[in-house]
Amino acid sequence: MASRAAQKRLTREYKTISENPPPYITAHPSESNILEWHYIITGPENTPYHGGQYWGTLMFPPNYPFAPPAIRMHTPSGRFQPSTRLCLSISDFHPRSFNPAWEVSTILIGLLSFMTSDEMTTGSVSATKAERKLYAARSRWWNSTGGGSHVKAGGKAAQKGNVKAGDGGAKFKSEWPDVDKENWEWMHEAKIDTATGNPISAAPSCGPQLGIAAGSGHQGQAVVDAVMQRRDDGRSWLSRNKLLAAGSAIFIYVLIARILGEGTS
Repeated sequence: MASRAAQKRLTREYKTISENPPPYITAHPSESNILEWHYIITGPENTPYHGGQYWGTLMFPPNYPFAPPAIRMHTPSGRFQPSTRLCLSISDFHPRSFNPAWEVSTILIGLLSFMTSDEMTTGSVSATKAERKLYAARSRWWNSTGGGSHVKAGGKAAQKGNVKAGDGGAKFKSEWPDVDKENWEWMHEAKIDTATGNPISAAPSCGPQLGIAAGSGHQGQAVVDAVMQRRDDGRSWLSRNKLLAAGSAIFIYVLIARILGEGTS
C-alpha cells in the first residue's frame, strides 16, 4: 500500500506527465494500484526500434520517492529480456543511487536513452539491427494477442506487472483499451495472422506459374531460349534450316548453269 507521500507524489506526477508527456513516451498508473504504472515507448526514428510499440511497467515501492521502482519491459524488443527486472541506475537494483528529485518522466526518459544505446546490463540482450526491426514490426501484434496466446488463453490477465506471453493480451487490453482497439484494427487492415503475427499469404492463382518475377525480362527471355533449344534438339539440321538449304541449292544451280553456258559458247 502506498504511503501518503507516495500517493501524493504519484498523483501529481500523473497530472504532469498527462499534460506534458515526453517525446515517444506515454504512461499512467493502474486504476487498482497507484504504485503500478504502465508505459508505452514508441520506437524513435533512425533506430532499429522505429515504429515499435514497447509496453512495460514501473512497480514503485510504498516509500517512493525515497526508493526507485522496479523496471520491466514486457514487449520483446531484442534489447531487453521480456518481463525481466532491469538493472539500471534508476531502478530498484541501485536504491542508494536514486535521487528523490527524479520523477516518472525522468525514469522513462532514462530508460529510452539506455534502450537506444549499446550498453549492456542485467536484463539486456544482444541482437542484430535486423532482428530488432523484426521485433518492432511485430510489437503491436504481440501486445494485443499476448504473442498469439489469445487463441488458447481464457482472457485471464497476469497480475502485479509480471506480464508474459500467455495471457492472451488481457492485461494489455485492460490497461490500454484504446491502443488495443487500434492494434486490432491495424492487424485487420494489414492482414496479419493473429495466431502467428505474420502477414497472411495471398491466395494461390488457379493456373500453373513459371515462377518468374514480374519485370524480370532477361529471366523470361532465358526461359524462351531454353524452350526453343529443347524443341530444336529433337529436330534434324535440315528441318531446322530449310531456308538456308533452299537458298544454297538455288545458288549452286545458277552457278552450274552459268558454267555450262559459258562452256557451250
